[in-house]
Amino acid sequence: MPDIAAFDPGLDAASLFDLPKPAGDSRIVVAMSGGVDSSVVAALAAASGAEVIGITLQLYDYGAATGRKGACCAGDDIADARSVADRLGFAHYVFDHESAFREEVVEQFADDYLAGRTPVPCIRCNMGPKFTDLFRMARELGADCLATGHYVRRVTGPAGPELHRALDPARDQSYFLYATTEEQLDYLRFPLGGLPKQEVRHLAERAGLRNAAKPDSQDICFVPDGDYAKIVKRMRPEGGTPGRIVHAATGETLGEHRGIVHFTVGQRKGLEIGGQPEPLYVVEIDADSAEVRVGPKRMLAVSRASVIETNRIGPLPDTQLTAKVRSLAKPVPVRLEGALGDGAAVELHFAQPEYGVSPGQAAVIYAGERVVGGGWIAGTG
Repeated sequence: MPDIAAFDPGLDAASLFDLPKPAGDSRIVVAMSGGVDSSVVAALAAASGAEVIGITLQLYDYGAATGRKGACCAGDDIADARSVADRLGFAHYVFDHESAFREEVVEQFADDYLAGRTPVPCIRCNMGPKFTDLFRMARELGADCLATGHYVRRVTGPAGPELHRALDPARDQSYFLYATTEEQLDYLRFPLGGLPKQEVRHLAERAGLRNAAKPDSQDICFVPDGDYAKIVKRMRPEGGTPGRIVHAATGETLGEHRGIVHFTVGQRKGLEIGGQPEPLYVVEIDADSAEVRVGPKRMLAVSRASVIETNRIGPLPDTQLTAKVRSLAKPVPVRLEGALGDGAAVELHFAQPEYGVSPGQAAVIYAGERVVGGGWIAGTG
């Protein structure tokens, strides 16, 4: 086993896991996707002095994924995870969750597109196979915590553990973890939340991990070429039904499309309706009539959004709240109407008109750097 503690003498690996008892008496289960991030978490866990067990969930077909770059949880990624575990000297288990992943994530992804929504499968995956099933396995293995390679921070606050944005804003993944429950957060550890990606790769190199230079995984692992529509039409052929492209303000038919699965709210490219006096964007998708409704950018502006199936993490503070309505959007000031959490629906009121708010995406609520919860966008007004 390599001398992991020597790869960064100034890094106290044990402190990154906030273990409830001495490291030598502790057991850490690490969720290993095969990427560099979770591999470094495993190396840090080994350096802490705790017993380490690695778990990989095989989420889709091994053979189809072999040789693919920038994926996770299949093919060569499983081999990479196993190699890291072998090098660091701890047990590693692979569990086949392809069926559950297909039902809970991929099928939902297709259904959302078919209904005119814009899905976020990474959140569905965290809510389902990754956290629910990994939690059960980690507890059955007697682990003191479950560690992952997500770039977020778990901070102990006055009311218990809090979920905070990563220190490196370019790597922050808090948007995808808003549905984490308080019980889960108490058990989870995110040792990379305070590190920049460059430092993580440096640690991987110093530890001699074979995937130190491996490319980051894609946002959507089961769409290898970025062609979402192809995946959806293969699963739901009716998604390729042609329909009209209609001007949302005048009702005028401007053209015909090849299926609503090719469009999302806020989209400008690919409309194929040239000759208009101003740029047009998708402002609404009517799945029942297979209509794609377009209009100028001003028609994308909304003042509120209905948010359903909400989750809350910790107490709601008496301070200004902000919200992200897309993973790459900047947080904007909002006001909540209704009680956030326990699956309840709330109304999100924007301080200024917000653009490109799409049903199916998540609205994640922040108080400064802390994630206080969020839910699914059901509609806008």
